[in-house]
Amino acid sequence: MKTATLTRRVAVIGNPNTGKSTLFNALTGLSQRVGNYPGVTVEKKTGALDEGTQLVDLPGTYSLAAYSPDEMIAVSTLLTGPEQDGPDLVVVVVDAGNLERNLYLATQVFETGRPVVIALNMVDAAERAGITIDTEALSRALGVPVVPTVARSGQGLDALRARVHETLGRPAPAPPCRWPEPIEREAGALAARAGLPPFLARRALVDRGGAAEALVAAQGGPDAAGALAQARARAETALAGPLPAAEARMRYGWLAQVTAGCVTRRPAGRSWTDRLDAVLTHRALGSLVLVGVMSAMFLSVFQWAAPLMDLIERGFQGVGDLVTRTLSGTPFQGGLLESLLVNGVVAGVGGVLVFLPQIAILFLFIALREDCGYLARAAFLMDRLLRFSGLSGHSFIPMLSSFACAVPGIMAARTIGDRKSRLTTILITPLLSCSARIPIYALLIAAFVPATMIAGFLPLQGLVFAAMYFVGIAVAIPVAWVVQRTLLRGPPAPFVMELPPYQWPSPRTVALRVLDRCRAFVVRAGTLIFAFSILIWALGTFPRSEEARAEARVERQRAAATLSGEALRQREREIANQEAGELLRRSALGRMGRALEPAFAPLGWDWRIGMATLASFPAREVVVSTLRVIYDLGEAEGDDERDLAATLAAARRPDGRPAFDLAVALSLLVFFALCCQCFSTLVTIKRETNSWRWPVFTFAYMTALAYAGALATRHVAALWL
Repeated sequence: MKTATLTRRVAVIGNPNTGKSTLFNALTGLSQRVGNYPGVTVEKKTGALDEGTQLVDLPGTYSLAAYSPDEMIAVSTLLTGPEQDGPDLVVVVVDAGNLERNLYLATQVFETGRPVVIALNMVDAAERAGITIDTEALSRALGVPVVPTVARSGQGLDALRARVHETLGRPAPAPPCRWPEPIEREAGALAARAGLPPFLARRALVDRGGAAEALVAAQGGPDAAGALAQARARAETALAGPLPAAEARMRYGWLAQVTAGCVTRRPAGRSWTDRLDAVLTHRALGSLVLVGVMSAMFLSVFQWAAPLMDLIERGFQGVGDLVTRTLSGTPFQGGLLESLLVNGVVAGVGGVLVFLPQIAILFLFIALREDCGYLARAAFLMDRLLRFSGLSGHSFIPMLSSFACAVPGIMAARTIGDRKSRLTTILITPLLSCSARIPIYALLIAAFVPATMIAGFLPLQGLVFAAMYFVGIAVAIPVAWVVQRTLLRGPPAPFVMELPPYQWPSPRTVALRVLDRCRAFVVRAGTLIFAFSILIWALGTFPRSEEARAEARVERQRAAATLSGEALRQREREIANQEAGELLRRSALGRMGRALEPAFAPLGWDWRIGMATLASFPAREVVVSTLRVIYDLGEAEGDDERDLAATLAAARRPDGRPAFDLAVALSLLVFFALCCQCFSTLVTIKRETNSWRWPVFTFAYMTALAYAGALATRHVAALWL
């Protein structure tokens, strides 16, 4: 039911790359909220247009012919009645430079029975391209208000708000196009049989294999699929051709008449977009630029995020110290409650928020490229590579999002209409290094890779860091090739994507997107990471070894009898760290690590590395804190991460051999680059595929791949180093 304060709902829909998200951000600002549509995990963004009016950002789509889950969400939302929180009005965002192609979607929206306002966006870019549109004439021809806007600069937004309020409550526009009689006849019979709205019945008839067809089969009984096929065959016979072609002729024929008297074109010189595209979409030069941009992004994450991460770590260390001081002198001092609060709750929250700098930097790069128009070119270039594996450029954007977090990357795959391409993209996105892998990369690289410069200006550590990202990319492509030719056979999906004109990014839009992504990470992935931090704390705490605690008490008494002052305090810290490490080694987690040590031996890992790896399976980022406790360093203080790196480099096995060397460190890096140690990712895959089969398959194949990669890396590195 609608709330008392937001009684009217306005849906915003449009083709991709029409500036729809920019317009939505400009109209709502910081009032946005992110959730999921009921029953599915497609992201829903809502925001206040003003007091009493709520804006809903529908997934971008080229048509209401629903093949992908995103498109079906748009259709079902537009057909939902106002009493079930359906929209009272629809704003269709149209790119003024591609008027006819964008108005195709608008003519379909007219048929849903909602009042409509057209936001004619990017009119400035259209004018630079020599296109002038008479908006008053276009409004009269369409029968709906048309408002020229430039969302990036805010031009026309006040007028758009005013026209929305004027149009709310008015009758819906009459459907502009008259469907061919055979389609209307068969759709009417189908609607009566399956109990569908006429619009959805037409879509089921026209869109072979679409979501509407599946809905008819589900609602119309066992004979519905056969009846639909027969109705489609009769209509195609009467029209002497496929029904989608008949719809396209009907709509584009009407739009050609409408726009003929509203659009004036004058010759325009070669635009900056054309000049830049000559380089940035060139097969060779464009690919080099893309590699350079990607490398710069990864290197920037390594270099720029470190100070902010240190600041967050110190902040949570201070919170932990405050909790410890508060409990000092109470019965809870040094007990399970203090351990739960400091090592579980505070460390768990800190383990979530410490990743925000990387996520913010990654999405800053993504948002800048999207807003300036380069992201679509990158997808175009990647289509050539992805085509080899059976995917298309549509998979690039979900894959790019996965470099920050696999969860939004997997969810972004819902925009891919082809089912097998969508599922393949979901299966390979966890291979791409997300921000949770960064602390592991940073720790091992700092400990074992020399801090030297290549060619005098390229940092070797930064290059190894970037190489870990490219490992995931290099493996994801052949994995997709295998999946497409075994589990998900079928012809490659077509790739159609608008290439918008280049423009300066809007700082406001970019900032809102970065803020939105950071908030989504904390709410969606952060809750799971926090929960599993508590679980790992419990596994590493119980059962409590009374023998280890008694040994620590004896050592404290001995220290108190022989030392004083700062020396005593230093010795007490050492004893506390040793006690924590011994308790962990004798806990359930430590016992698991020892039991599985033979499985890790071929990789050159001892039981301590194996135990830390086991602890990281629910959330890989906990491996760093686990290693600290295993090696008796306790909780991080200030620059103690450097102490951990030095301790790992100096660690020895019982026979005196180093526990780590460069070959072992590289094998660990490759293992963590390829393994799926993230429960939130697996849960998201389950929600997106509606089956546990695919997350189990993802976990199994990635674990096997990571083990094989780590094994090969260790032995190859041992030969060369």
